[in-house]
Amino acid sequence: MKATKIKDGIYWVGAVDWNIRNFHGYSTEEGTSYGAYLIVDEKVTLIDTVKAPFAEEMLSRISDIIPPEKIDIIISNHVEMDHSGALPAILEHCPNAAVYTSTPSGAKGLAAHYGDRGYLPVKTGDSLSIGKRTLTFVSTPMLHWPDNMVTYCPEEKILFSNDAFGQHYASTEHFDDEVDLPLLLSEAKKYYGNILMCFGRQIQNVWNTISSLDIEMIAPSHGLIWRSHIEDILKVYSTWSANNPETSAMIVYDSMWHSTEMIAKTICEAFADSGVPARIYDLKANHISNIVPDVLTSKYIAVGSPTLNNQMMPSVSSFLCYLKGLSPKSNREAFAFGSYGWSGQSIELVEKELEASGFHIAMDKIRINYIPSEEHLNEIYENVKNMIEQTK
Repeated sequence: MKATKIKDGIYWVGAVDWNIRNFHGYSTEEGTSYGAYLIVDEKVTLIDTVKAPFAEEMLSRISDIIPPEKIDIIISNHVEMDHSGALPAILEHCPNAAVYTSTPSGAKGLAAHYGDRGYLPVKTGDSLSIGKRTLTFVSTPMLHWPDNMVTYCPEEKILFSNDAFGQHYASTEHFDDEVDLPLLLSEAKKYYGNILMCFGRQIQNVWNTISSLDIEMIAPSHGLIWRSHIEDILKVYSTWSANNPETSAMIVYDSMWHSTEMIAKTICEAFADSGVPARIYDLKANHISNIVPDVLTSKYIAVGSPTLNNQMMPSVSSFLCYLKGLSPKSNREAFAFGSYGWSGQSIELVEKELEASGFHIAMDKIRINYIPSEEHLNEIYENVKNMIEQTK
């Protein structure tokens, strides 16, 4: 395995996970990668490691540049095992290497995972000289664990950003200008929506510090390295974390005998005819992690379910549970809809979950017994259009 030079004396020595298709409930159709970075200076430094099963791949890439035994310093930006899993393997080769991590969560987390070996804690503003280069640390708690931090090299103008600015994307290429930019930004949006959406406030809190850095390259721990489109990725992160959705709509539902589906299509048509771009997601055909990115930019969210055994459909319940955990919070209008046979509890349950997610209920729930008539659909259409007019 060969290392990839990203700047003179600095190399990507990570691993590509081509076949992973699920990451904690996140559907990874494009696979992923684990970014580890080797800096050859007076003190040879490794920034982050890889998931444990890929330790040998990382060691092979390091060995392409320098014997792993010569590593003096290891920086652990994040304890989670897709980044720290190969730490024990690399320490077998360089047992005397100093391991720096965030204080206090990083040191506690590494000790809990791998035993206490005297990890060296650092905080925002701390710097470490490794020779002709300096590494400066910025704590980024809850992006997306309490221990997260980023590492900045001012001499090279590189931000080693760990989970921030990443994408679950496997590729033989390593840089943003080597692939299609809309595809890469789409994967970055999916990554942000599923992993970082609930931490928008924390991103805003550290945004001034990160955005004030002179950055020529962002080297994340998943996906491709940003070097030509840094302004683009910084701009969308600023927009997403500000939690100001666009005027667009998403309609998410499951249906048993197409009645709830008929309602969903009517709602979508009402949005479109009111000049609001809208998308429909049938939960039988779309994985929830592929739906969630649209929450970032949708002002309107309608969720529908028929009633099954006095409950909403399991697929709808799963989506709403996943969505509530991501805490999309304010600035969004929502409502529930669905058909039912003889009880109809599902629609009220959906509405309660939307409220619990922090959405404003923009109109009364839509409940249709059995099959909606043309009169029902016309009424729904008009009610949705009136709601849009009132919430512009």
